[in-house]
Amino acid sequence: MKEMFQELGVSEQVQEMVKEAEEVLQPEFKKIDALAEYHSIKVLNAFHKYQISETHLGSTTGYGYDDIGRDTIEKVFAEVLGAEDCLVRNQFISGSHALTVAFFALLRPGDTLLSISGEPYDTLHEVIGIRENPSSLASFKVHYSQIDLINDNFDIEKIQSFLKEHKTKVIEIQRSKGYSTRKSISLEQIEEVIQKIREVDQDVIIMVDNCYCEFVSEYEPLQVGADIIVGSLIKNLGGGIAPNGAYIAGRKDLVALAADRLTVPGEGKEVGPSLGVNKLLLQGLFFAPTVVASSLKTAILASYLLEKLGYTVEPKVSDKRADIVQMITFGNPDDLIHYCQGIQMGSYVDAHSIPIPWDMPGYEDQVIMASGSFTQGSSIELSCDGPIRPPYIAYMQGALTYPAGKLGVMKAISYLLETKKV
Repeated sequence: MKEMFQELGVSEQVQEMVKEAEEVLQPEFKKIDALAEYHSIKVLNAFHKYQISETHLGSTTGYGYDDIGRDTIEKVFAEVLGAEDCLVRNQFISGSHALTVAFFALLRPGDTLLSISGEPYDTLHEVIGIRENPSSLASFKVHYSQIDLINDNFDIEKIQSFLKEHKTKVIEIQRSKGYSTRKSISLEQIEEVIQKIREVDQDVIIMVDNCYCEFVSEYEPLQVGADIIVGSLIKNLGGGIAPNGAYIAGRKDLVALAADRLTVPGEGKEVGPSLGVNKLLLQGLFFAPTVVASSLKTAILASYLLEKLGYTVEPKVSDKRADIVQMITFGNPDDLIHYCQGIQMGSYVDAHSIPIPWDMPGYEDQVIMASGSFTQGSSIELSCDGPIRPPYIAYMQGALTYPAGKLGVMKAISYLLETKKV
């Protein structure tokens, strides 16, 4: 083992740090294992309810009419997510694409979109019109407003006041922090704010960006009153197996609107070939509970170790988590860059590549992104990225297995410490 660690470039200091950390973290790991078992039962029951068989692993091409696998997968996902209906498609290229489809499906010229979790993720800025784009919602005369969080909590008074003064069509909540410094939003917070919203407006559509959050808690936003949720399949629910895709789940009428916008009005969910992914989507969902558990264990290990080294981390080890993202504030660009490069060096794919900051499409600042993954851009596989701007925060997420995640973190910390000595 010592020789293998030496070959990997993991120092003896880091090996000892991890050995001590794992002893301390066992109670947290046991909680995560129990959560994985809970969600595994949920998935198994859904598979049994819809009698998943080899028939559902097949595929269609062309228009995709009568794809029994695709249609049954959507029923299974709806069951797992607590939804009336679900659109699960490989035609979605990303979570941002699915969110875009949902926005354009639900909003019409003159309508108002209100974000109550502050500014959305960078890749949605041109979608909404925060940054000018001739194809944005703003170009179609959709109005946008946002209400910032106060001390990581919803500003309920301001939200209720806005709803009384402005007819609002859609409220958007982004649970994960994106590239902000705030905490991710818990389901308890969402349940409370939905109750307060309904005191003022019974009709407004409440939409939750659920990316990075599935299977981290015992239940999902639809089960506390959200109308529609959106997520990516190269994040949690894809289990590292889904090659691409995303889902939109919730009220049946809203999912139907999204299907019409993704495909063709009048055809909606009836078309869309599965092109060989049905087996992969079902396997991904099967693996998802344990993959999310591996991601959470890896995040907790990194949180413990990097706080020991003097960096600011969020969440801390004992904090209740809302997503799989671990935030590490380095305070300077060099440490951020070197940690991300170390994650890449500890990856199974493209470990020989060295990530550097670059002008990534959809982002205002240069971004460094480490993702040595089997699926390009997959953030349920161990990845780490961050914008090159103060206070120089790395956002780490994913790990298909805990041993792989642990090794990636060990390599990253070893490389970080090595560069600091030079």
